[in-house]
Amino acid sequence: MKRCFALALASGMFLSSTAAMAAGSPAAKPAAMVPAATPDAVSQHTVEIGGKSYAYTARAGTITLRNTQHQPTLRMFYVAYTLDGAQATHRPVTFFYNGGPGSSTMWLHMGSFGPVRVSVGDGTITNPPPYTVSANPYSLLDKTDLVFIDMPGSGFGRIIGKGTPKMFWGVDGDIAAFGQFIERYITNFHRWNSPKFLFGESYGTTRSAGLVDYLQNHGIGMNGVVLQSSILNFNLDWSTNFGATDIGGGDWSYVLYLPTAAATAWYHHAIPNRPASLPAFLAQVQRFAMGPYLSGLAQGANLPRSQFNALVSQLHAYTGLSEQYIRNANLRIQYGRFENELLRNDGKTVGRLDSRFETGVLDRNATQPSWDTTDAAIDAPYTTAVNAYLRDQLHYTSPLRYRSSVYSLIGKSGGWNWKHDGIQPTNVAPDLAEAMTYNPHLRVFSANGYYDFATPYFATVYTLTHLYLSPAIQSHITYGFYQSGHMIYLRPKSLAHYKADLARWYDSTLSGQ
Repeated sequence: MKRCFALALASGMFLSSTAAMAAGSPAAKPAAMVPAATPDAVSQHTVEIGGKSYAYTARAGTITLRNTQHQPTLRMFYVAYTLDGAQATHRPVTFFYNGGPGSSTMWLHMGSFGPVRVSVGDGTITNPPPYTVSANPYSLLDKTDLVFIDMPGSGFGRIIGKGTPKMFWGVDGDIAAFGQFIERYITNFHRWNSPKFLFGESYGTTRSAGLVDYLQNHGIGMNGVVLQSSILNFNLDWSTNFGATDIGGGDWSYVLYLPTAAATAWYHHAIPNRPASLPAFLAQVQRFAMGPYLSGLAQGANLPRSQFNALVSQLHAYTGLSEQYIRNANLRIQYGRFENELLRNDGKTVGRLDSRFETGVLDRNATQPSWDTTDAAIDAPYTTAVNAYLRDQLHYTSPLRYRSSVYSLIGKSGGWNWKHDGIQPTNVAPDLAEAMTYNPHLRVFSANGYYDFATPYFATVYTLTHLYLSPAIQSHITYGFYQSGHMIYLRPKSLAHYKADLARWYDSTLSGQ
């Protein structure tokens, strides 16, 4: 899955090339003919979690979506894991998906809380094949049934019949497709009265915020939403990730990305007088970012020289970059440049999805990375694992190629439609605020990695503390912070911590506390 840095992220974060993902899509032709649906593959398994054995059924298959004339438009692929012998009306079900937009859900499926997971390097490049896929002791199957859904056109899913890319490859069309899928799933498998949760990663959190509101407005009751590595309000970093200029006033991304840069410098021992505690260090950086740094940037050309110099000195202390580099950058260091600059003297660059990872570079003078270092560690293991597992272990015998992503197809179709309710940049924070207010029992868990440049944790906190909720409803948002990156589960210790946090959160949510 070789990709240019500017085009995509492995775990499903939004694309950053406006050329590849422009808002307006031309009229698309109906989908080409594809083979008939492969029969669902159903199999029986067990997994040990917390010293207890759980028997479960795995179902790999597709659900067909239809238009208002009941004509088929889309076949969505999924894998569901359901606990044997459980009473459906009391057994929770959680719907998982990655983002991109354009990614399949192989990352969450093969790495996070499913009953099996693939082993990859913990902050290091993974060894070559064969890769190890083994039982997952951190699976959430002890708390909830699990349904991993591939977005329209990805995995073994295909746009079919009267369907067109334009119908599904955009913010609102994507939400509607997942909404119809979930409605069909809970109808087909008698789960209407089950407790229901959404679990999105990256752009999947954008989907979740819109989807939970959509579902509740269509009479489907929801219990909770897990937002892992969130991006809800694209206004905060549209210029940074979509090539627009920040000239004229666009300083928020520098403020909100700074703690991630500081965490990265701390991890790589690149800062002077490195403190022992990362959380305590980041608390200082956050206060600085929202205080002197924000105030200084806001003054623009009116910033006094003495204050400019003080900010240069403090930024050096927090990021490890030279004072001259910071001066040349006018206090504003775009995170892609930071990735290359931090370890430039060592001929290395650090990852965007997870800045713990590092690789060598071909051009030591380059200002931006040529690839995401994290991809080098995980692409082959995950792509291999999902194909081998689905075909050889779950015996799903489709003649189709498993599409780990449809990034290139989206680009060829005219791009992702970023308008939400007719407005761009995308902002689904109001949808989440509405959903939580409409249903005051809804709970949200926000999971964040310190080393994530794709969706920096401080931007997530800023967004979620500006939903304008009542104090009682604001308290329904729970946070988890982990010493990992965008894909928190890449680090086994963080995955264990994450599982323990979610287990408590599910128990609390289901008990109504």
